[in-house]
Amino acid sequence: MRRLRIFLTGVGGQGTLTATTLLSQITLDQGLEVVSGEIHGMAQRGGVVESTVLVGGWLSPRIGAGEADVLLGFEPLETLRALPMLVKGGLVVSSSDPIAPIGVARGKENYPDMDMIRSKVGACADRAFFLPCRSIGLQAGSVQSGNMALLGGACASGLLPFGIEALLDGIAKHMKPSLVDVNLKAAEMGATAIAGAL
Repeated sequence: MRRLRIFLTGVGGQGTLTATTLLSQITLDQGLEVVSGEIHGMAQRGGVVESTVLVGGWLSPRIGAGEADVLLGFEPLETLRALPMLVKGGLVVSSSDPIAPIGVARGKENYPDMDMIRSKVGACADRAFFLPCRSIGLQAGSVQSGNMALLGGACASGLLPFGIEALLDGIAKHMKPSLVDVNLKAAEMGATAIAGAL
């Protein structure tokens, strides 16, 4: 298996770090070496959260600019902001559901146009997939399960070192029993959404 550097970004309250931990646990379950870390995180909702998962024998969880093979963006503006981390021709899976920053919510700033975000991502990435993670989470039964929709989409796209079955097994194995069903549903819906775009 080739070595892989995955950069994850979102905002507080989306479960970016939960997804990072689960991704790491599942990678270990597959018998692969993994290191992960939180680069910058805000405990409050709405703060930027960035983390890394490196697969295949890396000694440090650090990813520098232009080094991430895969960018997982849990919020589209944060995906745009994280593009400098992506290696040229890297791969992106991003939510298409925006969460307005404070400046936008107060009417002092404008949120970038989604078409512009898609265009900029497409100019940097070899392949890019967008899916409505928050909407899928709500359909599955909890908006917080949108993070599993994104991981499900990433698995279905072939960007990760394991497929959707490993993700579903990992959710059942590593998440609290009360959270398993809704997250399984969200992951499957995310996988189906991306599979339909391939």
